[in-house]
Amino acid sequence: MNKYHDAIFNFIYRMVRDREQVEDLTQEAFIKAFSSLKTFNEEFAFSTWLYKIATNNSIDYIRKKRLQMFSIDKPIESKDSDFTFELPDDSYEPDREMISDQRAAMLHKAIEVLPEKYRTVIRLRHVEEKSYEEIARQLRLPIGTVKAHIFRARELLYKQLRTKIRHY
Repeated sequence: MNKYHDAIFNFIYRMVRDREQVEDLTQEAFIKAFSSLKTFNEEFAFSTWLYKIATNNSIDYIRKKRLQMFSIDKPIESKDSDFTFELPDDSYEPDREMISDQRAAMLHKAIEVLPEKYRTVIRLRHVEEKSYEEIARQLRLPIGTVKAHIFRARELLYKQLRTKIRHY
């Protein structure tokens, strides 16, 4: 169990995506494996057998969960009448893209007013996504200096943006 617990947990999580259920399903898989040890065929890898148990256990769970659901597209039948079930769309945010664009523009402007040495390291780190080592090589600076410049640049950006956001 110590050897395979995390791997089985992660495997099941990719199928179920509900942490509490994944914990339960992981435990159930190990319980089923322990109780079925006498049926294990040593010609095959133990891990393959254990993954198969976890897979089947997860599929059973998903099937049972689907049986408890109903379609929102079809009317729900009752003794008195049929009625439809509607869900409001609370995910639609028409201004989300505009706000995102405004934030990006605000950040770009804040970066532009940074002193050159800070502006350069921020661009290399966050726009070009270079590592500290790559930045240090490119700028011919010690890595500690690069880290200090990035830290200071972020501080300055935070102060600038915090002030601008308060004015909105």
